[in-house]
This record gives sequence, structure tokens and C-alpha cells, in this order.
Amino acid sequence: MTPFSKRTVSAIGAVAAVGLAACSSGGTTPGATAGGSSSAPAASKGGTLQYVTFKGSSKWDPNVIYIGAHIEFANRVFARTLTTFKPGDKLELAADMATDTGKSSEGGKVWEFTLRDGIKWEDGQEVKCEDVKYGVSKTFDAGYAGGPQYAKQFLDVPKVDGKTTYEGPYKGTAQADFDKSIVCDGKKITFKLNQPVADFNWAVTMTAFAAARKDKDQGKQGWLNIFSNGPYKLEGGKWDPAKGGTFVRNDNWDPKSDDLRKAYPDKIVWTQGVDTAIIYDRLIADAGDDKFMVTDRTAPAAKQAAVLTGPAKARTINPTAPYVDYLSFNMKRMTNLKVRQAFQIATDRDAYIAAGGGPTTGTPATGIINPDVKGYKQFDPFQGAPATGDPAKAKALLTEAGVTMPVAVKVVYPQTPTADKAFSAMKAKWDAAGFSVTIEAQPDTDYYGNVQDPTKSKDYDVMWAGWGADWPAASTVIPPLFDSRINLTAESNGSDYGQYDDAAANKLMDEALATADLEAQAKKWGDLDEKIVKTDAAVVPLQVQKFIFTYGSGVKNFQISSGLGGFVDMANVAVQ
Repeated sequence: MTPFSKRTVSAIGAVAAVGLAACSSGGTTPGATAGGSSSAPAASKGGTLQYVTFKGSSKWDPNVIYIGAHIEFANRVFARTLTTFKPGDKLELAADMATDTGKSSEGGKVWEFTLRDGIKWEDGQEVKCEDVKYGVSKTFDAGYAGGPQYAKQFLDVPKVDGKTTYEGPYKGTAQADFDKSIVCDGKKITFKLNQPVADFNWAVTMTAFAAARKDKDQGKQGWLNIFSNGPYKLEGGKWDPAKGGTFVRNDNWDPKSDDLRKAYPDKIVWTQGVDTAIIYDRLIADAGDDKFMVTDRTAPAAKQAAVLTGPAKARTINPTAPYVDYLSFNMKRMTNLKVRQAFQIATDRDAYIAAGGGPTTGTPATGIINPDVKGYKQFDPFQGAPATGDPAKAKALLTEAGVTMPVAVKVVYPQTPTADKAFSAMKAKWDAAGFSVTIEAQPDTDYYGNVQDPTKSKDYDVMWAGWGADWPAASTVIPPLFDSRINLTAESNGSDYGQYDDAAANKLMDEALATADLEAQAKKWGDLDEKIVKTDAAVVPLQVQKFIFTYGSGVKNFQISSGLGGFVDMANVAVQ
């Protein structure tokens, strides 16, 4: 998932590339709670919840967003999906806009859902099957979307040279090809797939499959518009890119049509652009409106002792996160395999983790697949080098590669104070190994747009990213990140930031997806992880994340949502 992957807040305080992630909570620090729910008295309706974050949003279009915390917030607050996950840290699929979790036929190549009665947009119009179809259609436009590519991957739309003939609703090409893949019949919506997908009803939990009204679509100019079919709507209809917005009750949301969202607060005030350290100072002080605060930011290193051992420890949880942080090589610039391997070997993963606070925030990663996801395989891409890196061994490999040292490398990452510290520490080892590394911190709100844009990323050698499984299978890790056919176009890199384009890997992905036995399929994903990370040295795994979240003393029903990325679950949270 999502950037922030899908698509989250990383331990270094930057935005991780992830979207949804299915991951059990655990790894408790003394004094902290795993999983987590507040012990305050029973909840009731009323009051104002304060949602405070550093990360600004450049997109709120549900079909486009691929930042884990934003997907979770959108799903629970204003963008319902056909299916979703039950609230809390128990991973259980549930019907949402649909009457059930779907029915499959033809061996999993056809899936049918029926919309519930009583689901309406904020202006009172009924949510129709055609709205779901239109929302999905937008994800086919590479220049518009840049989010999850599962519709392109799975729907039975013809392809030429690996690219779908249909290119979204804005270009007016091959509409008939798309129309055959999603068929509406009253409230019934039928998805026709190009291959059996046994867990397609998990795929449609993603907001990329959310409904969208064609008459409200303004293209990119509408990325920050919010048109709700959930329990809340944006007050005044305007989102302030600098500050955020306030969500108030959607009078046309019918709780009888929604078994999952309690919608306890009267208002949710989203405030963005607040430094993470300041957020935690306020949470520790627990004064005024901050008693009713939640955040999607994990505690920075300087605040961890205070929240894990001080008075705030009763309001703090330390769950394992679904995300893996990594560095992606630009395969069009860093073309020498041994140079990439040398960079891997020289990388000081311990310094990266230490900058974020040490073992409470992460453990060294060796692959892209999280150890909690089916398909994980243990292997060593660092050729025996310790987690602190081995500059001498790396320099020997550069000598073997026959390149002139120092090798100039430009590394980019989204700026936060903790990220600055982490990358400065890693730079020291890279430079000692025979590289001359320039590190460039980019504004948090611009970063993913830059690395997805081929006209901008062509000047980067190494790009930071993070990812978590969109649902608990490695099929939602490897293809979304490395299948060039669903990611790479002239307009966008998708989530394949380094433009990894390997025909053999693509073929192996097809073989894995076609494997009906899930155990055998999982082994193939593990082998692919090893090929991409170790054999091809396309990325540098950094850490498997852990989260540290603190919430205000007036917050009730605080839980994380394992199915929606491991962030605060907005379905049942309350302040009264």
C-alpha cells in the first residue's frame, strides 16, 4: 500500500509508501499496549475530535490516494467501499456498501456485489452501480491516478504490449473495452476478470474501487474536493492545503445502511503541517482540546522515552507496523549491478533505525515483503555485511566494478528533522565506501509526486520509499512495486519509482498469480523478492517498522485498524 504503503508514517518521521496493510499488532514495549484500545468509559455521541498531523495531503480523491493513513481516514469518514474491514486490530472482512462480501463464479474470474439500500451522497442522491464503475474507471488514467493499479491488473480489459487499451474516462478511447469488464444491472455490479482472483473481494476494500459521481468530477483540479457518501462531509466544501479542514455530520448518511461506523464525534477537525515533535509535546501535556487529540504520526526519537515511561504511557501503544522502508535505485541511471550491490553493502541500517529511536521503532529489513505477510522469505542481499554497513567491502566491490571513485550519487527523501539525521548518518558510510553522495530533502507534500514523475525522477539516483501489503498477501507487494506493465508509462512511474523493468520478473509474477495453491504461490513471491532485492539489487531494504502512538486522555475507543494500515480506526473513536 500505500505511500505514507499502500502508501504510512515511518519510524524516521517521513512518509512511507504504503497503502493498506494487513498486519497483526504486537512487539510491546514495557508500559505500552499492543494493538490498543483506550480504557475510558463507554462512548456516546457528541464533541469534537482533533486529528493533528504533519503530513499534508495533495489529494483527497478516493480513487487516487495511496497513502495509508489517508486511505484509512477516507474510508471511515467519507468514502465507503463495497467491502472493508471490521473496526479494530482483528483482521476480518465485512460488507460495507455491498449487501455481503461478494459472490464469485467461473473459478474466481467473475465477482458480483449488490449495493445496499439507503446509501446516499451528501446531496441526497442515491449511490448507484454506475458511480462505482466510474470511480474505478479513473484508475486507468496513468496521468491522473498514480495510485493502486489492481483494476488495470485484474479487470478483463484488452492489452496491447502489456498496456490496457482503455486509458480512463478523460481520453475517450476504448470505452467499450472497459464497459465489458464492469457490468451494472440495477444495484448489481459484476466484475469480469482476466484471471482467477480468489481474494478480489479483499481488493475492493481499497478506496481505488470507491464510488465517484461523474457530474462532480473535475479531474486534477478536483483532487482536494471531498464529496461524501460516509458519515461526515467537509464543512464548507473547501480544503485548505496549508491547514486542513473540518468534517461535520453528513445528514444524508443513514446509520441503518452502515453496520461498521458509529460516527460518535459531532466534528472532526483535521489540522496539518504541525511538526511531529510539537504534536507529541501537546499529547504529553494533555491540556485543553489536546485531550481529544489523535495523530497518525509515530513518536519521534526525542519523545519516545517520555511517552513509553512517563505519565503518558497509559495512553501509548507500540504495535508492529505493516510497513517496510527501503531505497529504490533508478535503474536507468544506476545501471551497473556491482555499483548497486556496493551501495547496499555500505548502507548503515542501524543508523537509520537509531535516528528514529532504535528498537522500539523498527528492526533491520532484508527484503521488501514484511515478515508478517504470507510470502516472506529470509535471505541476505548484503553479502554478509552487518546492519551497520561495511564500507571496506563495498569499496572493494566498486574497485571490481572498474568505476572511477568517488561515484557520484544523488539520494532524495521527504524532509523531516529525524529523516535529515538518518540520511546524514547513512551518507557518512556511503562516502567512506567510495561514493560521493548528495542528499536532497524534499518537501513532504511534493515528494511522491516528484518520484512518480518521470520528468523529475530522471535526475535522481536513489529514492526513499516505504510499503505495506494492501491485504495480507505478497501479491499486493511485488506486482504493485515492480510490475513495469502496470506502473510505467510516459506520464508516471506509478509505484515503480526506480523504473525496474524486467521481463523475466514480469513473467514470474504472472506465474505466481496463476498459482491456485496459496502456499505454492507464497513461495514464488518469496523467490521473486530475492531475485529483485538480491540478484538484481534493485532496492536497499532498510527497516521493518514499528509504531508508537499516543492519544489524548479524553479519547475513547482508541484502536488501530490492522486492515486499513495500522492507524487509528476512525469507525468507533469517540470523545464523549
